[in-house]
Amino acid sequence: MKKVGIIGSGTMGIGIAQVAATAHCEVFLYDANFSQTEKSLKNLKTTLDKLAEKGKISTEKSLEIFNQIKPCQEIKELKDCDLVIEAIIENKEIKQKVFAELETYISEKCVLGSNTSSISITSLQSELKNPERFIGIHFFNPAPLMPLVEVIPGLLTENNLAQEIVNLMKSWGKSPIIAKDVPGFIVNRIARPFYGEALRIVEENLATPEQVDDAMKSLGNFKMGPFELMDLIGIDVNFSVTKTVYQDYFFDPKYKPSLLQQRMNEAKLLGRKTGKGFYDYSEGSEKQVPQKDESLYEMIFMRIISMLINEAVEAKRLGIANDEDIETAMQKGVNYPKGLLNWGKEIGYQKISETLQNLYEEYQEERYRQSPLLKKL
Repeated sequence: MKKVGIIGSGTMGIGIAQVAATAHCEVFLYDANFSQTEKSLKNLKTTLDKLAEKGKISTEKSLEIFNQIKPCQEIKELKDCDLVIEAIIENKEIKQKVFAELETYISEKCVLGSNTSSISITSLQSELKNPERFIGIHFFNPAPLMPLVEVIPGLLTENNLAQEIVNLMKSWGKSPIIAKDVPGFIVNRIARPFYGEALRIVEENLATPEQVDDAMKSLGNFKMGPFELMDLIGIDVNFSVTKTVYQDYFFDPKYKPSLLQQRMNEAKLLGRKTGKGFYDYSEGSEKQVPQKDESLYEMIFMRIISMLINEAVEAKRLGIANDEDIETAMQKGVNYPKGLLNWGKEIGYQKISETLQNLYEEYQEERYRQSPLLKKL
């Protein structure tokens, strides 16, 4: 697969294009908005020049990567590709429309991939003429730096294709894992409580966003707290993934979206990209120093980590991925300091179980139900 098409030239699209070009692929980059493609390529040139200046890559390599990417003004220019990866808006109908048009130009051998973070691969492939050549190839942001790629076969995907894509991703220098086609796949399913439970704690006035972030960084060694991370990802993007997972699990209370997050969304306080989210990023603004409280921090950490470990255990029970891949996914996809299954052993699964039991008794909500496997570990 040496000729690779990328549809969508936003942050993810240009990132994937860079990864493929670095792996000596000829890349055809298409976006319905050609000015976005031009802008992204200009930014990429600046990034590559900086890498060359710092001695991370040679000037020759920098030019080689950039010249491997061909900007396209029409989707039919992807007709000779061996693989096309879509990285556009998280909207099933729009994605299906793009793939239907693409199928009229490409060869029968061309593999189609979607970088969707939460939409069912089976639902996306179901409308295609050749659904067996369609698969999920989910990169993490920023694609050139994050090693993880989730490879997700749908129910109609040809049997050998997942392994073929795993091998391809390894040749691109990535750490691929195969995931079942369930809402949120591995990472976005297991990670939901990192945000959801943090939002619940703040909604209940138990702590401030600063205190929650400080607790998770100081007690859990997370590089970023939940609110810092939501601001970085984009509160709208994070909210959209949560809603998709919630709806696709038939409104399971475990994944219930947050009213606070919805209000932030409505106010267009979306994080770094709008200059303000849970934190203020405008010039001259200073971060509040949280008031430390040991028992409060312990409560915050145990609530969030217990919910995360419970999700990892449930993913193991359901065979969404094997133990090793579950651990790899959370460490290489969202930079968790440890694999959650090992973390559960370290804290003690009994303590995790007791924390969830106490929360269940306090709230009387299915949100805090335990995986049947948790009590057996």
